Amino acid sequence: MHRSFEIATRGPGLYEFTAEVADWVRPCDEGLLTLFIRHTSASLVIQENADPEVRPDLTEFFDRLVPPSDHPNHAWMRHTYEGPDDMPAHVKAALLPTSLQIPVISGRLALGTWQGIYLFEHRRAAHRREVVALLR
Repeated sequence: MHRSFEIATRGPGLYEFTAEVADWVRPCDEGLLTLFIRHTSASLVIQENADPEVRPDLTEFFDRLVPPSDHPNHAWMRHTYEGPDDMPAHVKAALLPTSLQIPVISGRLALGTWQGIYLFEHRRAAHRREVVALLR
């Protein structure tokens, strides 16, 4: 069983879509869910969904780790014609997962108490991102 999830983003940050995935897997007794993002400038992560301060802290950390290409430390970057956030977005996507696997048991995602599924947008502009899901 498979489907695609479309997630609208409004710029950098983490966008939770756990509820949509949980609703989709509910009819399944058990299996292994694979999620895959079809983009090279965004990532997928499982992260805490209890404290909303975690999301901006993670975004800020990765912005400090990989600043825009117009930052003096990144004068070496050549891929800049799509904007100063594009090549850093590719670096972040290379550091973070672009796919996840989550067990499904009795129709429920086997996530921990405070875990949620997030798309991590690395670009400044709004995007419509596609995540492909396969349940076996």
